[in-house]
Amino acid sequence: MLSRTRKSAVAATAALALTAGLAVTGARAASSAGHEPRKEAAWTAAWAASPQRASTGFKPNWSEDGFSGQTLRQVVRVTEGGDRARIRLSNAYGTSPLHIAGATIARTKKGAAVEEGSMRRLTFEGRRSVSIPAHGQLSSDKAGLDLKAFDSVTVTLHLARTTGPATFHSQAFATSYRAEGEHTGDTGASAFDASTESWYFLSGVDVGSAKPRRGDGNGKGDGIVLFGDSITDGFASTTDRNRRWSDALAERLADEGSPRPVLNAGIGGNLVLNDSAWYGERGTARIGRDALSLPGVGTVIVLSGLNDIGFSESDTPTYKPAPKVSAAELIEGHRALIRAAHAKGVKAVGATLLPLGGSDHYGERAAAVSEEFNAWVRSSGEYDAYVDFDKALADPADPERIAPEYDSGDHLHPNDAGYRAMAAAVDLAVL
Repeated sequence: MLSRTRKSAVAATAALALTAGLAVTGARAASSAGHEPRKEAAWTAAWAASPQRASTGFKPNWSEDGFSGQTLRQVVRVTEGGDRARIRLSNAYGTSPLHIAGATIARTKKGAAVEEGSMRRLTFEGRRSVSIPAHGQLSSDKAGLDLKAFDSVTVTLHLARTTGPATFHSQAFATSYRAEGEHTGDTGASAFDASTESWYFLSGVDVGSAKPRRGDGNGKGDGIVLFGDSITDGFASTTDRNRRWSDALAERLADEGSPRPVLNAGIGGNLVLNDSAWYGERGTARIGRDALSLPGVGTVIVLSGLNDIGFSESDTPTYKPAPKVSAAELIEGHRALIRAAHAKGVKAVGATLLPLGGSDHYGERAAAVSEEFNAWVRSSGEYDAYVDFDKALADPADPERIAPEYDSGDHLHPNDAGYRAMAAAVDLAVL
């Protein structure tokens, strides 16, 4: 990765309006749930997932049916530690209030089981139950829970009433569990006899500490958020093993003595320029909510655009809309992402698109647009820095393709080794 001079943020008016609008929306959601936005000790995002509307996925999920009279247990891994924790819940795509009858947080033991003595009952403005309005989001009160970076955390929600279609994150590459009835206080796993590989309603886990937090010296947090599509999301990584490139980057930072929280804001199939019923709101619309507004974030790494240029090469029904996007259009979309980051005081790091030869996204037109876009990332200096994933993962014998040792098999997504290679390609000095 090479450093680039940050461009002026004077042209950030549109991005400011976007992020300000998102902040107002969040404040109104909290107020309409019966709370006023509260000031509290500083929080740091330790885990995140970007919300999506209910839809059929590549694997069976419960989003369209929702929940009724059930307990949902979800396991996530934090990349920052602390002595207190809270959760963030999202009803962003709900059409009616979401009632949480009860919630707990605990350290994970194995599967759906939790560590004895670690369970904490969560409250919301002092209440054990809460309703989150349609399109709203809400944070819990703090719970005293000692966590270390890379601890697995279990969040359990009792959904006593019918939820309707659930706001969720489709591709978790982690197992979530469901039980009939009320089981938020169970430490064992026996009641949780159904499972899926998606996350529901849970959009974040934040940590806090009595100790001073790290930062950049200018009042910004040192958290890094990765923003993009299925490659950022971790598609084809090993389920329940935390092998996404966000995990690999967090582990590398810790191993090299520079531990920092790394958050994943990827959505499989996501586009920079267009909304999708299957794959989320366009990147230029969601970056404020899903990345820049996470507590403690100081840097965003953007890897996005393969779907914008590649969906038009396939007739797959879910790859709609699929307009033919030019390099100039994609670059303008990335400029909007840069402006949004700079308007929030967040460092913007760009990434070249990975090789796509042999995949269902490949075509002469897509290849030409990818090459032109990558040249802009490398040479324009519009991003504050960049990482060259194209060169890092390319097959030396055929640079249009991912190297065989990094290829998951679809010639588009890396395997576990490929995601580690992505993390290794980042010059930590520019972060």
